[in-house]
Amino acid sequence: MAEVAKELASTPAQVALAWLLPRDVPLAAIPGTRRIERLEENWASQAITLRPEHLQRLESLVAEGVSGARY
Repeated sequence: MAEVAKELASTPAQVALAWLLPRDVPLAAIPGTRRIERLEENWASQAITLRPEHLQRLESLVAEGVSGARY
């Protein structure tokens, strides 16, 4: 995630939202934030265009599964 974010000059959170938002499934991404800067950062994720190679890399992360503590 961080590598894709660096390539796109964005944050990992923006990449995650940009990956989730266009999905053709009933989904609501509700990022939590306490600062206006984070709200603006999240909003800006709508302008990110992920290329097919980015999508492929992100999908491969999902295929690896989640490990470690959630919080």
